[in-house]
Amino acid sequence: MNCKLFNILVGLSIFLGLALSCKDKPKNGRTDTYSSGTIRFVADESFSPIIDEEVEVFESIYRNAKVIPHYTNELDAVNMLMKGETLLAVTSRNFTKKEVDNLKARKFLPVATPLAYDGLTLIVNNSNPDSIISVQDFKKILLGKLNKWSALNPQSKLGDIEVAFDNKQSSTVHYCVDSLLDGTPINSPNIYAVKKSAEVIDFVEKHPNAIGIIGSNWLNDKRDTTNVTFKRNIRVMGVSKIHPATLESSWKPYQFYLYNGNYPFIRTIWLLLNDPFHGLPWGFHNFMSADYKGQLIIHRGGLLPYRAMTLSREVIIKKQ
Repeated sequence: MNCKLFNILVGLSIFLGLALSCKDKPKNGRTDTYSSGTIRFVADESFSPIIDEEVEVFESIYRNAKVIPHYTNELDAVNMLMKGETLLAVTSRNFTKKEVDNLKARKFLPVATPLAYDGLTLIVNNSNPDSIISVQDFKKILLGKLNKWSALNPQSKLGDIEVAFDNKQSSTVHYCVDSLLDGTPINSPNIYAVKKSAEVIDFVEKHPNAIGIIGSNWLNDKRDTTNVTFKRNIRVMGVSKIHPATLESSWKPYQFYLYNGNYPFIRTIWLLLNDPFHGLPWGFHNFMSADYKGQLIIHRGGLLPYRAMTLSREVIIKKQ
């Protein structure tokens, strides 16, 4: 083989290699698939216990996949999705019509999938004897019309009611304003916004006169596989739709009371997806929302899966 022919063959091989390489690489630069690659997604911080478990199990099944959560408040999560900084967001709300129209105008096809139902939970210090409250009284607390524990219980000596939220822009705050107060701003004189959900629990532990507002997925006691035991360092209040609250009319955010609607403060957890490539964001989305193992994680975490897996049985206790 002469030198000229050799150089031609080498050049042709290099050209074909580059051409095939460019052909295999998507125009958008992504290389992830339905079950492999690396992505980053965003989620409201109040859902982090459940999301962390979903990530752990998903990555143990799909060894070539890496899904990295970024926890923030709900407002920033949706904004990041709209700007294209992420393709998947976990929030407590659906897309608005304006958001859908905006994405479609840019040739996207947004998808919103309900994942689970969460009970917005009221927690108090272990030393607080008041364990029930009506929806009406809780609204008055948020509006600043009820500021003293003695207004709920004349025998209480706790003084001012302090209210602790996880974050000013969190899904918890949005639920209270939009769903409970019909858009009226929270106006309690003793509102405390910490940074994370775990800090709400810490605040309530240290302040006997506080009410903390938190997602129920933070409260499940992992030692109890029946999901009927909450963490022991705080107390969970029973909430009544009837005013005034009584023990008989008050319910705690157990899964069955979310299922039958007895518990009044229920919100839907949504997966907001905007991935036209149908890659790893879709794979993780479908694992959480449709796969049996993904929904079982929701169930074991104390929330109510959207595809409900709750069984109820009547138990008769006989006294000897």
